Amino acid sequence: MVRILVDADACPVKEEIYRLAIRHDLDVVMVTHGPLRVPRRGRIQRVQVARGLDAADDWIADQAGPGDIVITADVPLARRCLDKGARVIAPYGQVFTPESIGDMLAHRDLLENLRQAGVVTGGPAAYAASDRTRFLSRLGEAIHALKQAEVDQSPG
Repeated sequence: MVRILVDADACPVKEEIYRLAIRHDLDVVMVTHGPLRVPRRGRIQRVQVARGLDAADDWIADQAGPGDIVITADVPLARRCLDKGARVIAPYGQVFTPESIGDMLAHRDLLENLRQAGVVTGGPAAYAASDRTRFLSRLGEAIHALKQAEVDQSPG
């Protein structure tokens, strides 16, 4: 069964995830440090973890596995989930893969070093409509691929 795990605290595409999950009758787990309202319809639940630097990341990484789609912009969390066989998509539509994650981690570390040195002072670009469209497309593709894999593996 396809399941979506969401690093929910700063996720800008919650409503889109809810709509797709309800349409495809999928389980969704919204992992958060604080209060979060989730729809009463569909199979959407909220898991509130204790406050802590990596509490939500640890919970998601512990739960993730094959057949899951993880939504996060956190590159180290993406790596942990990929290592467990999950598919990982960033809210802006970037698909994390085993082939790309090493470069993404290196890029993240480089930017962090440049920020600490004062060379880079800005953050990421503002979230755009094109990011939302790309995310919806990538999430739809991942759902369809995992559902097709379930059909292919079913006896019969």
